[in-house]
Amino acid sequence: MPIADSSLVFLLLGVTLVAFVWGRFRYDLVALAALLVSVMLGLVPAEQAFMGFGHPAVVTVAAVLVLSRGFERSGVVDIIADQVLKVGERLFLQLAALTGTVVVLSGFMNNVGALALLLPVAMRLSREHDTSPSLLLMPLAFGSLLGGLTTLIGTPPNIIIANYRGGISEENFGLFAFFPVGAVVALTGLIFVLVLGWRLVPQRAGKASTEEMFDTSNYLVEARVDENSKALGWTLRELQRELEYTIPVLAVVRDDHRQAGHVFLGALKEGDILLLEAGPEEMKQLEDKAGLVVGIDPEESSEEQDQEPSGENGAKQSKADKKTRAAGVDTQGLELVEAVVRNDSMMINRTVTQLRLQNQFGLHLVAVARDGSRLKQRLRKIRFRAGDVLLMQGGESELAESLATLGCLPLANRNLTIGQPRMLMISLAIFALAILAILFELLPAAVALTSAALVSLLVGVLSLRDGYQAIDGPVIVLLAAMLPVGNALETSGGAGLLAEGLLTLGKQWPVIVTLVTLFVITMLLSNVINNAAAAVLMAPIAASLAEGFDASLDPFLMVVAVSASCAFLTPIGHQSNTLVLGPGGYRFGDYWKLGLPMSLLVLAVGMPMILWVWPL
Repeated sequence: MPIADSSLVFLLLGVTLVAFVWGRFRYDLVALAALLVSVMLGLVPAEQAFMGFGHPAVVTVAAVLVLSRGFERSGVVDIIADQVLKVGERLFLQLAALTGTVVVLSGFMNNVGALALLLPVAMRLSREHDTSPSLLLMPLAFGSLLGGLTTLIGTPPNIIIANYRGGISEENFGLFAFFPVGAVVALTGLIFVLVLGWRLVPQRAGKASTEEMFDTSNYLVEARVDENSKALGWTLRELQRELEYTIPVLAVVRDDHRQAGHVFLGALKEGDILLLEAGPEEMKQLEDKAGLVVGIDPEESSEEQDQEPSGENGAKQSKADKKTRAAGVDTQGLELVEAVVRNDSMMINRTVTQLRLQNQFGLHLVAVARDGSRLKQRLRKIRFRAGDVLLMQGGESELAESLATLGCLPLANRNLTIGQPRMLMISLAIFALAILAILFELLPAAVALTSAALVSLLVGVLSLRDGYQAIDGPVIVLLAAMLPVGNALETSGGAGLLAEGLLTLGKQWPVIVTLVTLFVITMLLSNVINNAAAAVLMAPIAASLAEGFDASLDPFLMVVAVSASCAFLTPIGHQSNTLVLGPGGYRFGDYWKLGLPMSLLVLAVGMPMILWVWPL
């Protein structure tokens, strides 16, 4: 290709990186747009545009996601999580159990999946032992990143780098080729977090706690419809319209029968009691705009005062105490659930109205928290972001499926249910056979793992529907779209030009200086774009550098594999970091406080290990 094509590739990649960082559009849409534009510009042949969807790396990632869901459904992870919950109230033991477990799990299943399974367990631990979730969740997220370094299937960058090496040398990295370097880095990082690192995590006690953000007993109030209420004869939709959709109605009580607000379709009658989530300003709206009677009936209050038992000193309870007690409404049966918005959620940058949450998914949005604080603006105006924590209401049988479809991770107490022993053993046996097939080179990794996923579906380890839901569509599209674009960087000569620039700068220095530079650039890139995309873009540059130095390809590719998976500085570089942003009450700038020492530690430990295991 002429030099002009490499300029076009640089321009296209520059715009793509800006779009990734901006975050206005989901990364899979950005990647797909970059692919289509590259085809229109002639950088990628039209007949090769969608070959990425059949690339072994993409197929392997999809298979690993299905197998990971199979572990969850068969009860393998529940057994582990049940043991983690027994560690007690010592923070060190909680950190060791959670972070150590996620490191091990992330080596054998997708690291985001491992975090998603243990996140509810961490939230339950923090609540049961009154531990700030911020102290547990960032180490947990970083542990999932470290664990992914240890095996081929732990994280997408490893799969991408292994397949890239196979395309050049006709021999992929093996399943445990990453283990010597990855295990040492992961173990060092784990020890650092347990001994010193957790002290660098900002402690968001109070408002960062999910219970504090959504303490419904402090917000739920009763409002009664009487004969003079304006709302008499209104539907809940008409009431919401009058209140400008600022006050969620959780339930309607009629004749001692309570019905959830999102399924109540009738007109309000005299004597109906509404359970609403409202503060002082909203209570005034209920009285002024709807004529509702807020709080306990005065006659009932008077009767309670007459019958109120005295306290220990014989004094009556104060009015404030009575008001507080009266405001606390029984939430049993309201089926409220807390959930965090994932990076790949269809909710991102959309509103409740656009999503049609109630009509299409049977869910009622009660409240939204962001950066550890509850948002006070009108719910229908909020555009959701990755990491937002939502308080939702819906039918118990529909909640799990609806949240999965929307791309939300439930944070409610995880009900640990041990899977069927037969399926548990079958799941482990299928996975073990796939691993043996890869180790003894009987089958390529993509074929072995896809076969294992297929058998898991056929024998009923998980349903076909669960299998399809397990496949992370946005990640698959991202990989499939970026692989041809990354290849265009190489075929246009763009990777060679970048490598030549680094070679020119590094002529007066040892090769290791260039390797460190490559490590730092890739790590910084992975903190602002998806780590898989970083690996796709940097692999051709690493190969050009190896060729320019007339050195072995392996250490250069290993540098990209390790550094692309270590996005510790921001909440947007990796899904694991984003998932804990809301529940931990973190701010954007909190990550570097632990992330920077962790990044420097990975560099200090990883580089010598790479050069020792994979010499130049």
